[in-house]
Amino acid sequence: MANHKATKKDVRQSTTRRDRNRYYGKTTRNAIRDLKELNDATQAGDKLKSVASMIDKLAKRGVIHKNKAANLKSKLTKNINKLAK
Repeated sequence: MANHKATKKDVRQSTTRRDRNRYYGKTTRNAIRDLKELNDATQAGDKLKSVASMIDKLAKRGVIHKNKAANLKSKLTKNINKLAK
């Protein structure tokens, strides 16, 4: 365990950040899963806006890389466009 005051604080901060990042990541993954299960193009299109926003926030916070965020949004958009046809 850490002995210095600053190191103890850093451990507390990293624990809090890890828990927060895990929560946001899991919530976003669940939203992506729910979006993939939708069969109606209009509902999926509406939900895509909120899910894309969640993905962007993950990238902004540094939980995922910005390229991964772009790839996820691209794949989801392709899937929804297939539904519309």
